[in-house]
Amino acid sequence: MSMRTRWMFNDRKDIVEEMLDGYIAAHSTLIALSNGLVVRATRKPEGRVGLVVANGTGHEPAMIGWVGPGLLDVNVPGPIFSSPGPSQIVAGLKEADRGAGVLLLVSSHAGDIMNATLAIEEAEAAGLRVAMVVLYDDIASAPPHRAEDRRGGPGLFFVWKIVGALAERGANLADCSEMARLVRDCTRSISGAIGTVVHPVSRQALGAADGSHLAIGLGVHGEPGTVVSDDLKADDVCELLIDRLVEDAGLDAGTRVALMVNNSGSLTLMELSILYRGAAAALGARGIAVSRSWMGSYATTLDQAGFALAISRLDEELLELYDAPASSGGFWMGQAQS
Repeated sequence: MSMRTRWMFNDRKDIVEEMLDGYIAAHSTLIALSNGLVVRATRKPEGRVGLVVANGTGHEPAMIGWVGPGLLDVNVPGPIFSSPGPSQIVAGLKEADRGAGVLLLVSSHAGDIMNATLAIEEAEAAGLRVAMVVLYDDIASAPPHRAEDRRGGPGLFFVWKIVGALAERGANLADCSEMARLVRDCTRSISGAIGTVVHPVSRQALGAADGSHLAIGLGVHGEPGTVVSDDLKADDVCELLIDRLVEDAGLDAGTRVALMVNNSGSLTLMELSILYRGAAAALGARGIAVSRSWMGSYATTLDQAGFALAISRLDEELLELYDAPASSGGFWMGQAQS
């Protein structure tokens, strides 16, 4: 298989810095760059809980595209697929502090958790009130009885959207932390991809280079999956994956969910729409109603030809928070004011 080996950048060492410059210039009414941190152009009012996510780049629009009214206050971007260091995270926590404490939402990957833990210790020693919630949703990465060992995936966006709305309304740090855990535990995801991608700096492939077979259960950094039969059509794949998600979440007929069909990078809108159709039909056949939906590129692995299906159980309170206005470079809903 031939993989892409040319990219539209200048110098490899400047990729992240120049990406941030360009992305923020294109969304300057919503976000700004402050000492390497992506922050809201207009800060949240005093007395509100600040929300911070720190992560490696290469997943755009995650996570730089989720800073804005109704969503995150600060994103701490690191190198491609590498967590930012503790000192950078501490700077992000201080930037987000509006006097009511700061919630650090950490995607469950070893480097992210380690650096976040060190940053929390340093921030608390400096007198900052901080809470940390580790988020995970990828059912392929660990069995149900070890859910805390699962990886973070595109389903984390349900947490950010709902907790973002709660924090915007003035909820305290304990309530925001509790809500993050609640939505996390209501959410499941699983991914599939055809082939792999090449890291633009190291020029190394992230996984097997076979571009003719579909593998299920890949991670967002190229962690390997399981190849499935070439006889499976799109509807068959959706049936298989929805069955696994529903069983893992223990969902019964009559349940309401939000459904995300995420593009991992280079899947066409045609393919994505067909997958959404299949996933929604598979849920409907089980008596599960899709009350809200997202379809598009939310968490990418550079230009990987892949997708993820994510579901999150909803009730009236979660629906209200889900529907609250929000606006950022990568997402908008309603009429959030900047």
